[in-house]
Amino acid sequence: MRSSHRASIMDTMHLDSFINGRRVASPASLAVVSPIDGHTVVGSVANASPEQVRDALAAARTAAPLWAAVPAADRARQLSDATEDAAANPDHSGHLIASEMGKPAQDAHGEFQFARHLAKFCAEHLDAVCAEQLIDDAEGTLLRVVEPMGVVAAITPWNAPVILAALKVIPALMTGNTMVLKPSPLAPLAVTAFYSAIAARLPAGVLNLVNGEGETGSALVESPDVDLISFTGGPAAARAIGAAAARTIRPTVMELGGNDAAILLDDADWGPELAERVVFGAMLTSGQVCMAIKRVYVPRERHDAFVADLVAAAERVLRVGDPRVEGVTIGPVISGDARARLEALRERSADAGGTVTEIGTLDESITPGGHWVRPAIVTGLRDTDELVREEQFGPLLPILAYDTVDEAIERANGVEHGLASSVWSVDIPRAQAVARRLRAGFTFINCANRAGVSLRAPMGGRGVSGHGREFGELGLSEYVQSHSINYPATARVGAVMAANRYPGS
Repeated sequence: MRSSHRASIMDTMHLDSFINGRRVASPASLAVVSPIDGHTVVGSVANASPEQVRDALAAARTAAPLWAAVPAADRARQLSDATEDAAANPDHSGHLIASEMGKPAQDAHGEFQFARHLAKFCAEHLDAVCAEQLIDDAEGTLLRVVEPMGVVAAITPWNAPVILAALKVIPALMTGNTMVLKPSPLAPLAVTAFYSAIAARLPAGVLNLVNGEGETGSALVESPDVDLISFTGGPAAARAIGAAAARTIRPTVMELGGNDAAILLDDADWGPELAERVVFGAMLTSGQVCMAIKRVYVPRERHDAFVADLVAAAERVLRVGDPRVEGVTIGPVISGDARARLEALRERSADAGGTVTEIGTLDESITPGGHWVRPAIVTGLRDTDELVREEQFGPLLPILAYDTVDEAIERANGVEHGLASSVWSVDIPRAQAVARRLRAGFTFINCANRAGVSLRAPMGGRGVSGHGREFGELGLSEYVQSHSINYPATARVGAVMAANRYPGS
């Protein structure tokens, strides 16, 4: 929604772009409507024009050599201090994320703390990634220098707005790059407020923020002033971004979602706790998480008992309602379009022969008009059915029986996506052996989703799920490039003939 809604947002939050160290207004704005009731305008952001995107990129380009020249330890300190202060500001709250995109506030508050801890982790590991390497031996003198990429364009999604921006902003800036960040127009408020506060503590032009829709994103990724594009989102947008990057031969880092299989082995620790872990692993943020469990494979002899355990666990731990209310664990989905898509998918799954069982409880705080989707499990589907074959990105979970572990692995690998997976067994070496055979960039053991995330463990996809890694030292390494400066022994005075030989000859 554009500036025609301005009358309804006069008394709500409005956030401008942040370009070259200052806030910049735009003639047009984008209103953010809460999914809790489908009509309350939470706030608005400036809709950046293509000219303002160019200004942001020019500011980042000017700042790039100056920021890269700052000693790494000083960059780490400045960014860590700025992130710490922003996270401590009570204005940056989970309540705002809950209002604009529906994640329970108690969960959403952790997004800001995640940014703090990520900054600390990156600062501690910066030397390991950016340190120069000098080798001086009989072969000659080799100096390997690690340099920033330059100007990074980052485009982030709505489902974990502060966290998923942190995974780009903090590694990129700490390794000496500058950035223009564009959040999703579906949930731009918390991320814009938080990272504008960080940007204000850094030299002008180091971190710039612009908001907008397709035109803004196109102006950003198609600019020749961008040295690397980092994107988290869906495959359709990724293809367009990849095509734009290819025209000027720029690298990309892309995380594009998953259809993540959970394989429960026959020696899993069956019982209430396992069922609760699976429920949370699948349903947190209403299932709108790239690394959430999307399919569960269960030994055939355990299938019915596990389904009963899952329903009972959901009754205990899933409470659907207003995400700002204490005790609610599942809020609405992001939009009316998402709700309609999921309702249609549920109907098609039933038409395909699936048995749909609604789970969890409904809280009295549910409001009319909100984008509510009751969590459900679906049994009796085939691997070729849509809910199993494609990423649902919502609180609908297929439960599938298998007869042999080899069969389960083959079926788990039989989809396009290859982001995350999980294996459940009390025999950890056995679980790890199964995990090695799964086509995924990350596999959890006896857990899933954010319960299994570690800052030290790189995460990323394969195939349609993207390329590049976030988290860990590899997440820092995505934003640097190697420069080798070699003075071989054969180039020394008196070694002219030897200089023309191949190495090893």
